[in-house]
Amino acid sequence: MSGGIAAWGTYLPYWRLQRSSIAGTLGSGGGRGSRAVASYDEDTTTLGVEAGRRALAVGPGRGAVQDLFLSTPDPGYLDKTSATTVHAALGLGRASGAYDFAGSSRSAVATLLQALAGAGAGGRGRTTLAVLSDLRTGLAGSAEERDSGDGAAAFVCTPEGEVAEMVGRGSASDEFLDRWRVPGDTDSHVWEERFGEELYVPLAREAFAAALKDAGLSEGDIDHAIVTGLHVRAVKATVSGLGTRDGVLAPDLTSSVGNLGAAHAGVALCDVLERAEPGQVIAVLSLADGADAFILRTTDALPDAQRARAEAGVPSVAEQVAVGRDDLTYATFLTWRGQLRREPPRRPDPERPGAPTVHRSEEWKYGFVASRCLVCGFRHMPPTRACLSCHAIDQMQAERLADVPGTVATFTIDHLAYSMSPPVVGVIVDFDGGGRYRCEMTDVRASELSIGDRVTMTFRRVWTAQGVHNYFWKARPAGGSAAPSGGDPDGERGE
Repeated sequence: MSGGIAAWGTYLPYWRLQRSSIAGTLGSGGGRGSRAVASYDEDTTTLGVEAGRRALAVGPGRGAVQDLFLSTPDPGYLDKTSATTVHAALGLGRASGAYDFAGSSRSAVATLLQALAGAGAGGRGRTTLAVLSDLRTGLAGSAEERDSGDGAAAFVCTPEGEVAEMVGRGSASDEFLDRWRVPGDTDSHVWEERFGEELYVPLAREAFAAALKDAGLSEGDIDHAIVTGLHVRAVKATVSGLGTRDGVLAPDLTSSVGNLGAAHAGVALCDVLERAEPGQVIAVLSLADGADAFILRTTDALPDAQRARAEAGVPSVAEQVAVGRDDLTYATFLTWRGQLRREPPRRPDPERPGAPTVHRSEEWKYGFVASRCLVCGFRHMPPTRACLSCHAIDQMQAERLADVPGTVATFTIDHLAYSMSPPVVGVIVDFDGGGRYRCEMTDVRASELSIGDRVTMTFRRVWTAQGVHNYFWKARPAGGSAAPSGGDPDGERGE
């Protein structure tokens, strides 16, 4: 029993910030290309939920998952497990474990390696969902802000039916101060680049050589090579010294979406899996507080998985890169990141949700589970015990609607409701197969929304009050053809 990756999913936020807009505002900095930007109502938890949904869309279903690992350097909570929120939003079984793997971006590699090991014989063949998520920023005008990006990747690792199996791995560790952020800080500090480069490159070579030796392969056997890390100079130096064949190095995503930190190696691996062929060798080398390398070999099951994803409409990395909208203003980006305080709508701030109330409605709030009357077939949202149509009592069947599309029946635009990016767009959605519900709309400009538009549901952080995050589901345009979150992120505030 070897175990390996059976399914994968990625999520790149729809919004993009053109790096040139930074210089246009500050007079310096900026550069070419763009970076992916999580909206004001997204965090590493919601990014992870979206990646996990796409990983579970094909292959082993949510009922097969026995463990969930969430890795992020920027967790929504410190003294609470964020993985349990992802677990609830994905509708995983109560017997499934949910665990956080926090820390630096190296913890993300360890998370995937742990999931792969757990799927093998040594781990008693457990099916594990590994979610790697990161939301990166920096001081205004800094290289960290300019070069970073936001995103998430998820992998379902199983003891059999894998599309890629791990055949070798290697690591090299050393204690040195390259990048750090202490509790309470929001921005990372970086030491002088030449120092990090001198240490990273030998570590990368050691880890890469150890992985090849463990797999019984040579550099010439590699078909796809992925090299990632937040230290740009060290990554470039490592790539130039690998000696791999031309065309082997995976496409660079940093110019279009930025460096995704803890999620970057995972997103790059997903991009390769979407293009690879059976029997090919994939090498992943990550530089973060040392170096980690692992070797995967694709199997004959890969084409079926690629075809199933396409038929299910699961967007590829390339498709998500292509549909990103890049006219977000720098002022709005700073507002979403909390670095620019702007006048809010003139209504009281929201209050934190009550823990007992939230727990009683957990399936509805996190899993978006409705109820259908077994007598007349009427669908209720939120779920209820009594049928509004035939008045039958306790004759209900639970139905998860998070993955069911719908149509906009009507909508309103509220310039007064509390939002980090007003106005708030409220929509009434008619779901396919029955059911109507009023909710917020995200990833859309109010001026571009029409009655009859098709929508899907997405998991978002509605607000945070007194240190408590209020998560729920919002509607977003189907097909990724709309603009970014919040009614009109660059529109005027007013009544």
